[in-house]
Amino acid sequence: MWDEATPGAPRALLVHGTMSWGTQCFAGRRPLAEMFHLELLDRRGFGASPDTERSDYAIDAEDLGQLLGGGAHLVGHSYGAAAVMPAASVRPEAVQSPTLIEPSVLRTAGGHALVAAALERVRAAFAGPAEELSPHEHLRRSTEPYGLPVPEPTPRLLRAVRWAMRERPVWDAEIPLASLAGATMPKAVINGTWETAHPAYREFTGEALAACGEYLAEAIGARHIRVGGAAHAPYRARPEQVGAVLTRLWQN
Repeated sequence: MWDEATPGAPRALLVHGTMSWGTQCFAGRRPLAEMFHLELLDRRGFGASPDTERSDYAIDAEDLGQLLGGGAHLVGHSYGAAAVMPAASVRPEAVQSPTLIEPSVLRTAGGHALVAAALERVRAAFAGPAEELSPHEHLRRSTEPYGLPVPEPTPRLLRAVRWAMRERPVWDAEIPLASLAGATMPKAVINGTWETAHPAYREFTGEALAACGEYLAEAIGARHIRVGGAAHAPYRARPEQVGAVLTRLWQN
């Protein structure tokens, strides 16, 4: 919990994506704790949370629903957005606003040609028996071919990678949108523009993630924000811009 705000300040629950954990994913959001009560979740198997049989966005959504309590704003990045969406659909009265950052639920926008093509690429890449990789090798293959720096393989990161290798595939998540579309709270979807990303990274999923975000924003009645000079982590590439978006949303 990050909370330097005055008592009674708005509360926000932040849900990280894959190969990450709360404080690592949202480190750049710390300044917002001066105005808001921030609770950074570690999904099951990640960060300080105990091990689990398998990471699963549906179980994450149930956990999030319980943590909502009397009400809060929600933010989910990538895999974390797949927990935020059903939680907001099931308990709309307790969600003051949902923000989806680079949501990776490609199947929901499968009618879009660009998304459909990416979905087939991802399915093909993960089809068949899982290759026996070490967390070190999985981390390298998830970053280096896409022009991303290979992070320092700390014990906590390697644990996150190990659980990410067992995650229920988020790209094939079936998430009903009708309930969320009918909810009246303010909503936001944030995507990077991806023009600065490595071409292999942009072509494999980047352009499709941006199209998926645009589709979801229209489908649920959300404001769609495109962050220039950013790829899959706009809150890191442009922290001030994303922070300003969240501040305006949470102060309404």
